[in-house]
Amino acid sequence: MFYSLTGTVVHTDETSVAVSCGGVAFRCYASFNTLRKIGSTGETVTIYTYLSVREDALDLFGFADTAELDCFKILISVSGVGPKAALAILSQLTSDKLALAVASGDVKAITAAQGVGPKIAQRIIAELKEKLAPFATGAAAVEIAEVSAAVSTGSGNDAIEALMSWGYSRTQASVAVGKLNPGLSTEELIVQALQILGGN
Repeated sequence: MFYSLTGTVVHTDETSVAVSCGGVAFRCYASFNTLRKIGSTGETVTIYTYLSVREDALDLFGFADTAELDCFKILISVSGVGPKAALAILSQLTSDKLALAVASGDVKAITAAQGVGPKIAQRIIAELKEKLAPFATGAAAVEIAEVSAAVSTGSGNDAIEALMSWGYSRTQASVAVGKLNPGLSTEELIVQALQILGGN
């Protein structure tokens, strides 16, 4: 029904933005990342929208760019992930970081979003591993390709698990191991990945 709204920001709070278009102000629920991008009251913005229709409510969700909107739509396609949960995930992770977390199987990164438990996070990873990768751009797209190669080998997975036992997140460990030659032994991967992580 609505593709986008272009107008003046008349109100923002922690979860939403109101945009005035032709004398009517539309309230859109928005992620933290969108709220950070759109600027302050009085500025002219374009918000890309999704209308959630329920029996008892019509809720409008707004996004600063089409990449985040597309990620939102893919997230709500997963059983058990409603619009509010999808928005919480996109408040915690940008589109690039979400795609990277899914590629590396980082349940903890996804459950950092309010109201998202481990079972839902695992379902997101299982169902969206292939679907979210195309939304990554620049360096994140390269890292996802490297991570995918790293987690496909036994030595890579073993090295990632070892690095996690020393306090690194699964995403951090996967990205570091992904930058290395997959033909290295587990021990060599660990040593070289620690050098990369230590340099960050």
